[in-house]
Amino acid sequence: MSEHWRERREGGGRVAIWLIRTIALRLGRPVARLCLYPITLYFFLRRPYERRVSYAALDRIEGRRPSAWRVMCHIHRFASTLLDRVFLLSDRYTRFDERMHGLDELVTRMQPDRGVLLLGAHVGSFEVLRVATLAHPEVKLRVVLDTHKTPAQTALLHALNPAIGHGVIDAGRPPTEIVLALSEAAAEGALIALLADRARADERCVMVDFCGAPAPLPVAPFALGGILKVPVVLCLGMYRGGNRYDLYFEPLADALPVGRGERTAAVQALAQAYAARLEHHVRQDPCNWFNWHDFWNPEGRGVAAAAGVGADSPGRA
Repeated sequence: MSEHWRERREGGGRVAIWLIRTIALRLGRPVARLCLYPITLYFFLRRPYERRVSYAALDRIEGRRPSAWRVMCHIHRFASTLLDRVFLLSDRYTRFDERMHGLDELVTRMQPDRGVLLLGAHVGSFEVLRVATLAHPEVKLRVVLDTHKTPAQTALLHALNPAIGHGVIDAGRPPTEIVLALSEAAAEGALIALLADRARADERCVMVDFCGAPAPLPVAPFALGGILKVPVVLCLGMYRGGNRYDLYFEPLADALPVGRGERTAAVQALAQAYAARLEHHVRQDPCNWFNWHDFWNPEGRGVAAAAGVGADSPGRA
């Protein structure tokens, strides 16, 4: 029975998500953060799949078996970033200490008629990037997101800041429409951001070395740079605790070959470079790793079996 990440339902119901949003905006972040402790305990005790995934991922990333406390810290870190989305996308984002690294490297690659492809991951907070552009309306940002995977969270975030929703390219649209939208964004000089660390069940993948083991990455994000003829830059928003986030921009490739014969090798090299830098940041701060599925085995059968979880058990992907 398949346990691919796309088949696992969104964690937390619509009512629960909107309740924490109401508590956060009416009572403030300190009070809302107190709610994260029982939420963390609930997920640790009642969500065996996610608990098992956390044990396995931290074991591989840190090179030692994590304690139960370490796993709860991992869950709490994730819950903290979800809560902070409420504040980052409201008018309270100025209260955060957001530090940018490599901004000059990004700016030098931005041109009025040529965009930049930003490759992120399910690490830290992607909203830090989206919020960083709010103070600079001259910077166009287009984000490719699968809005159907987490409908409750998507509805909440867009209600908090409708302007954010206007910059989203829905990954659920037909491929030809997505390519057209990306081409138009590139021609406008926009920053095109997408998460490059998860593949659909039927999507072609390239194998890379990640934390000492082979792992699959989707081919499409790494081929896009050559198709759109734009530079490719890694973008990660790492949560450091408290109110601090570090936003990193690291160039991966300025020009990719478009010829069919060279494309395969170029995609492999780019995917491995991406994996290497992702591993660097994750090893420095493992609790920012938010892939709640078996990343090295995307069907998730081994983790699901060990946790005693069936396909009807709710999960957070």
